[in-house]
Amino acid sequence: MNLSSWFRRSVSKGSKNSKNPNQPTQSNPPQEEEEELLGVTEQLLNHLKSFTLDTFKNFPLQDDDESGYDVEAATSSAHVRKDLSGWQERHAFLVLSKSKELSQLRFRLCPRYLKEQKFWRIYFMLVHSYVAEYELHAIQLAKLKSMAMENEERSNTSAYEVEMAETKQAASSSPSTP
Repeated sequence: MNLSSWFRRSVSKGSKNSKNPNQPTQSNPPQEEEEELLGVTEQLLNHLKSFTLDTFKNFPLQDDDESGYDVEAATSSAHVRKDLSGWQERHAFLVLSKSKELSQLRFRLCPRYLKEQKFWRIYFMLVHSYVAEYELHAIQLAKLKSMAMENEERSNTSAYEVEMAETKQAASSSPSTP
């Protein structure tokens, strides 16, 4: 999280708390936290309303050679591409549920005019300035979690090694009874 987003949240929480000082403070519900982590903000949703069929149809994107590509095998049950990163896939599910405009555009475009893969590539290019910060933050969190898990595994392993060494030392130094 960068300093400016932390500051905005602090100020916004402070203004919410100052409205009714007798009311206890509450954290964001899990759904709002997920929306924030995935970059589905009001600003993004308002931007999506400006998208039209022509926005996608006329987008200057070179066609990749997708011959022999099994579209059904690469889509999930909700038809969000499996070739997206984990963060992008979760973002796509959430944004489709929050933006009926985008959902309707996707329904009208895919597969008649665009393949699913191309639709999502164009979408993420169009919203890059809105979601890049959130995706980067998610990548950083994933790396931190991975590093923490590795450190925990190392500390658990070294604790076992110390315990085994102490047990061996105690066994070897204990006097033998006749």
